[in-house]
Amino acid sequence: MAEQRSGGGAESHGGRSAPEHVLVVFPGYHRPWAAWINQRLEAHGVRATLQRWDPPREVPLEDSLGDLLLARGQVLLVLNDWFFELGPRPAGEWNDVLRGFVAAHADRFAAVNLTNRTLLPSTAVLEPVSLWGVGEEEAEARLLSRLAVEPRRASGRRLPASALARYPDTPPEIWGDVPRRNPRFTGRDDLLTELQERLMDAERGNAACTLLGMSGIGKTQIAAEYAHRFSPDYDVIWWVNSDDRNIQRDRFGELAVELSLPTGSEPGERIRAVREALRRGDPHARWLVVFDGWDDTDGIDVMLPQGPGHVLITSRNRGWRDHTDVLEIPGFDRSESTGYLMRRAPQLDAAEADEVAAEFGDVPLPLVQAAAWLGESGMEAPEYLRMVRDGRLSTVDEPSPGDGMPNASLTSWSILINRLRRAQPQAIDILSLCASFAPGRIPLGIVRAYPQAQLPEDLRWMATDLPAWTRALDTLVNYSVLTRETRGPMTTDDVGPHQESIHMHRLVHDIVSRLTDGEHRDAHRKAVRTLLAEADPGNPTDSRHWPRYSELLPHLEPSGALRSTDPRIQVAVLNCLRFCDRSGEYKAGIRLAQRIRHQWTSFMEPLAPHMQELTTLEGDILRRYGRFREAYDLDLAQRDRLAAAATGNDLGQLQTKISIARDLRFLGQYQESEQLQREALTEARDLLGETQFLTLVARHNLGVVLRMLGRYQEAYEQDTDTLARCETVLRPRHASTLNSNNAVAQDLRLLGRYREALGRQEANVRLHVKILGPQHLHTLYARSQLALCRRREGGFQQDIGAMMASVLEHLEQAYGRDHYVTLSAVTNYANFLREHGDLDLARELITEAEAGYRALLGPAHPVSTGVLANTALVMQASGERAAALTMLESALAGLTATLGSDHPWVFGCALNASAARNFNGRVVEAAELSRDTLRRARHVLGNEHPLTLSCQVALATDLRGLRETDEAGKLEEDALLTLTRTLGAQHPHTLSARQRNRPYWDFEANL
Repeated sequence: MAEQRSGGGAESHGGRSAPEHVLVVFPGYHRPWAAWINQRLEAHGVRATLQRWDPPREVPLEDSLGDLLLARGQVLLVLNDWFFELGPRPAGEWNDVLRGFVAAHADRFAAVNLTNRTLLPSTAVLEPVSLWGVGEEEAEARLLSRLAVEPRRASGRRLPASALARYPDTPPEIWGDVPRRNPRFTGRDDLLTELQERLMDAERGNAACTLLGMSGIGKTQIAAEYAHRFSPDYDVIWWVNSDDRNIQRDRFGELAVELSLPTGSEPGERIRAVREALRRGDPHARWLVVFDGWDDTDGIDVMLPQGPGHVLITSRNRGWRDHTDVLEIPGFDRSESTGYLMRRAPQLDAAEADEVAAEFGDVPLPLVQAAAWLGESGMEAPEYLRMVRDGRLSTVDEPSPGDGMPNASLTSWSILINRLRRAQPQAIDILSLCASFAPGRIPLGIVRAYPQAQLPEDLRWMATDLPAWTRALDTLVNYSVLTRETRGPMTTDDVGPHQESIHMHRLVHDIVSRLTDGEHRDAHRKAVRTLLAEADPGNPTDSRHWPRYSELLPHLEPSGALRSTDPRIQVAVLNCLRFCDRSGEYKAGIRLAQRIRHQWTSFMEPLAPHMQELTTLEGDILRRYGRFREAYDLDLAQRDRLAAAATGNDLGQLQTKISIARDLRFLGQYQESEQLQREALTEARDLLGETQFLTLVARHNLGVVLRMLGRYQEAYEQDTDTLARCETVLRPRHASTLNSNNAVAQDLRLLGRYREALGRQEANVRLHVKILGPQHLHTLYARSQLALCRRREGGFQQDIGAMMASVLEHLEQAYGRDHYVTLSAVTNYANFLREHGDLDLARELITEAEAGYRALLGPAHPVSTGVLANTALVMQASGERAAALTMLESALAGLTATLGSDHPWVFGCALNASAARNFNGRVVEAAELSRDTLRRARHVLGNEHPLTLSCQVALATDLRGLRETDEAGKLEEDALLTLTRTLGAQHPHTLSARQRNRPYWDFEANL
């Protein structure tokens, strides 16, 4: 494209007039260019506004660009080849949008180009004018020409030199070994802006700021980017590597030569001359000195310059707080992490990038290495993460050339550890011990809390010498090696494990493991696993101990606890697994159970007591996670092993029988489950007595299977008896007691005693939240049941939809969309939406639930069949009456075949099928089905049950259709009287029956 220097620019751009306003859109690293463009435009009478732009990946690019057009006038994009990586974007998205959206608004967009690299071909639509490699005067002329701005003659009023934005392509007069600019530098714009403001706003002579953080957090990268980005603000930028004091002194003294100071070659003389020149601001007042890696603060008075310029320090030493302003450097924001990973490794989607970022705590150095590995190898994220977690990949491997990160991370750490080894050897002892824990949160206080754990000789001082312990920890915290996570006040008399924990990042853990002495590693690991066993509270069923188990769990494998033959340690391992079961950490529990089994199989018999406990717990967790067939196969194999054993094992056989009965229930074999569960309960009473926990479990399970069989009154009697025993033996706060209370409320609702059910369930949910927490699976299930109670009771309709949506959202977040409790919530919410007219969303959800249950349970399972009744109701409400009838007849046949004709689910499905027959003109057949269903419902549920009364109202409707009005009237009148007496005159069921609306039945999919 031909470029013009000045006045003729208006003609070269279609005769457009100059814009009154220009929105200068720039990525953060081009702030100096944007500031210069802004000032040049305003000098020629054009109002300009700066807008930093980093459009989020999840927002369509067309929408982000469209938002820019909300500003009046021209949008000027400040481009280089990095610009098109903002986001990041899938291949081709920028080209598509430039050719489409931008081309359609070409008169609103313009661009300047700051690189000589090839841009996307479609950027031609922007007609970018190149400012690369030209002088300031030429660049200004090209900018004005592109925007059709007529140059103004210089007026008498000029900005003072200090207020003028320096031309960004003008390098500082002295540029001292600043690391090359990282083309992949990501984000950090807010940090860089804050850093600039702190330095600019500081008092003259005190403009010094320390970037504080652990190695690998990106301090050096931020300092280098600051030097490049704000270089127009300085005449001198001098970089001083400060890991070694002698190198630091020599490098700082070399600035004397660059400043042409008259001085000798002796370092001390040079340093004094440099500091004096910087203090005076002669020959340059605008200077920046960067001390990179200055951890030893002893030489501050000799080395730290003062004056009109700025000092920037990177350090791990928190002692700088006493000498300079300090800016703590955190990890990346998650969006920065994922954006960087997706740019380097295009095969990652947003969820995978998020998981990788979370694994490394958003720390830049390991993320750079992860991105390089993933990008160069093309490996999928799940496989990469497995390798990292299994220790097959280290986070401290040096990055490949071109990553832009320093190649001296291990050297830097080696210097620090050697320094500590000389000055504070007890800090090295703590680091070496931490290497036998897992990275992350380490409950280091257990070392002092349990001195009886027999520490190795080199570590015994930790349990006896509190001042040395405190000194060593303070040193490590000051050097940003560890972060203290103290809970509650600490005193010398009460240093408990809950009060003194530290956090060690994975990167630091890997480096420490590599650089500390591994000679004592086996002894240290043995000490750690012994400490973990000592710290085991011994009661994972009590939710008050869950925070402790959560702390202990990650350290089992690194310490070697899973391989231990010590029975006490094995008990602690099983208690951690039991914690996973009780607390709802099912994924972690399944992984842990598999790893325990892998280790124990090598030295433990399959029927050893601890191995039997492992099998029972693993089966429980598999069931709770919805892997019913795997649990069943596991329990069957255990039963076969017990049967083949020469010696009897009554307790093991009882536990296995209880587990298999539960498996059969989840698999839909309700009658077989009841038979086996009754046998188990009898054996539990005989073997253990009435008050033992296993007997209470067997009692509860029998109540559940009775409910699944539709024998609601029996289930209620069983559950109330179990609840009374649990409250006496386990106390009201126990999780099993809460579960029994939930069962009683469910029985009451299914019996039609809605008000009693609601009152009980409201109190029960409050207890669940208080004891188990709001996100626990049992709590979310209890909330789901509360929503059903409110819906059936009839007085809370306006709140139920929001409550159901909230429960569903939390279940999805915590346990996934395909978990069986989530699917139940999907089903219930779909039923509510259908009833209230949102047929599109209802259809979407019920279709999802139908497919989910079919995949989870198989198509012949009673629950999979029952959900078809809900699908048919949506179809019927949408006018698809013939298809709905076909589906309902199929569901009715399927439920009758698996459950028998006297199950309430069959009555409900028959109620819906009779309505479908009526709606399709088959009134005689509808009346026959309604009459038979009413007879059976009266026999099974009684005359006053809401489902029985719905069947009675339905029969009356069918009889009216056959003009048998006398019988219809009597049935209808009797049903209305009974509904009024039992549910109330204003209950939705009563009002609906009075208005002669055909009743229907919702299938509630509970397992």
